[in-house]
Amino acid sequence: MSFAEQLTRLQVFLDADELHEEALDYVAAHGYLTALSICAETVPEREWIDALFAEEPHYTDEAQRTEIETTLVGLKAHIARQLASDEEFELPCELDLGDDPDDSELRGWCIGFMEGVFLREAAWFETAEEEVSEMLLPIMVGSGLFDEQPEFSDIAADANLMDDMIVQIPEALTALYLLCNAPDEKPAILKPRHH
Repeated sequence: MSFAEQLTRLQVFLDADELHEEALDYVAAHGYLTALSICAETVPEREWIDALFAEEPHYTDEAQRTEIETTLVGLKAHIARQLASDEEFELPCELDLGDDPDDSELRGWCIGFMEGVFLREAAWFETAEEEVSEMLLPIMVGSGLFDEQPEFSDIAADANLMDDMIVQIPEALTALYLLCNAPDEKPAILKPRHH
């Protein structure tokens, strides 16, 4: 099975209604894995997989569990390669919150990303708190999780400012990746592998 086919099956699995209501859907899981790929501290596989699902999914059998978990690990590695390459990072959804941000895939992606940050919050901010906070801002704004805070509600109230911030997400991800993984040097470019 090709990686694209594996991803399609993973997407169907993660987007199904049977999963726990707090489990991440495919787009949110992509955001979550992106954050884990950037974080300077490695989170053990079992821990992040369990956190992604919130509770054990009802797999049809052991083979399905293996397939889903292996594809998640493969997607995380794929995201890490994308971040390390010189190409602009591509999100699995439009860079647009649309008319109803709460229903947009981008909001889900940003929430997933922040879930990944929360898993190891201290590790994100221990070395360069100010820069990291600044680079996380477009994602934090996109997530809507902080709208209660005055500085965020001001941004959320300004549609143009929101749009300006949202389009910065791919650049912010690359900058965060370099800051967290190669603070002193630009990493050697990895050639993306084509499947």
